[in-house]
Amino acid sequence: MRTAAGALKRAWLVRDLSSGQACLILAPSLHFLACSKCSKSKEGMMASKLNGLRVAILADNGFEQVEMTEPRKALQEAGAQVQLVSPEEKSVKGWNHTDWGDEFLVEVSLKHANADEYDALMLPGGVMNPDRLRWNPDAIRFVKEFVTRRKPIAAICHGPWTLIEVGAVAGHRVTSWPSLKTDLINAGAHWVDEEAVRDDLILTSRKPDDLPVFNERMLDLFAEHIPAAKGIVGSY
Repeated sequence: MRTAAGALKRAWLVRDLSSGQACLILAPSLHFLACSKCSKSKEGMMASKLNGLRVAILADNGFEQVEMTEPRKALQEAGAQVQLVSPEEKSVKGWNHTDWGDEFLVEVSLKHANADEYDALMLPGGVMNPDRLRWNPDAIRFVKEFVTRRKPIAAICHGPWTLIEVGAVAGHRVTSWPSLKTDLINAGAHWVDEEAVRDDLILTSRKPDDLPVFNERMLDLFAEHIPAAKGIVGSY
């Protein structure tokens, strides 16, 4: 009695003796090549999804490090031009869960930043970072410019704190780190406990664990609103 392995071996032997059985080996090869081409095509599409899009990431000392580095990586891999904007002049320091993290080069000083030079805004969280930003007139001016020009904004964790200060959350479904729930509700938002929530041009998320979903939806939001984000004045 032939075993399955024996039958397989015989099939390979037949391939050498009869070209009519060549499909037994060629089909998997062709399938592999097709999958390889599809994979490369998909990677190429992702790499060009945000080509030409200019994104500002606004952060002050104490931003949750992974909430800046992971979205920035996702944006850059999708082809976006990303700049780190900060009230700090040379470098800004991250917060790594329970202690200070790394320092990052400030690419644009906040006092010189102009929302007209960007198509979208990303706001990382961390307790200290947005608490500093919401008391900074330059930060409020900068974020407000994105709101009035109807440019998409993605904020995670404590990031929506700054959105409260510019009046961007009233009437919108949002989420955040749980401790911001009352502040957001008092500002007129409808707070929900979900991984990532998009309402019009605002995307919000709860915490670092939600970053995979947040990043995916951020790319979709920014890509969808590239044409609408340029030069249109209105209000959220």
